[in-house]
Amino acid sequence: MARLILFNKPYDVLSQFTDAKSPSPRATLSDFIAVPGVYPAGRLDRDSEGLLLLTDDGRLQARIADPRFKMDKRYLAQVEGEPDEAALAALRGGVVLNDGKTRPARAERIEAPDLWPRDPPVRFRKTVPDCWLSLAIREGKNRQVRRMTAAVGHPTLRLVRWQVGEWTVDGLAPGEWREVEA
Repeated sequence: MARLILFNKPYDVLSQFTDAKSPSPRATLSDFIAVPGVYPAGRLDRDSEGLLLLTDDGRLQARIADPRFKMDKRYLAQVEGEPDEAALAALRGGVVLNDGKTRPARAERIEAPDLWPRDPPVRFRKTVPDCWLSLAIREGKNRQVRRMTAAVGHPTLRLVRWQVGEWTVDGLAPGEWREVEA
């Protein structure tokens, strides 16, 4: 039976088990998860937080990570400024990035979610407002959500992946994980 682990990846942690590229070691998955034979299904950038799925089943890993299977990935993004309806419509229609146009996203403005504090905290500026968006995408271009929000004039300040398919990070503190049925 396939193993499936839900992990709340903290900010500044690599989505891999080793860090061979850095002369000074950076935090990796091995600092949190000591389960042999599991590997990330997809990835989260070092400066992103939230749900990372790990499995020991290659077919399940491909099904989760491959855009052909159209598994929704929902993000909560704190962005600079206050996107108007035109910016949200652009996200919903797909945004042209330097590597092509994204698929349409489900995008809406939301109230600030009740999340764990980030360490280090997001820089606060009195003169620049910010707000939160919920974005659901079905593909995974490199740094896609950050590039999409920047393309519509609202750079991302904090990015939390909240959900992948039916699985959510709800109830997991940063650095915590639990095994679920695959």
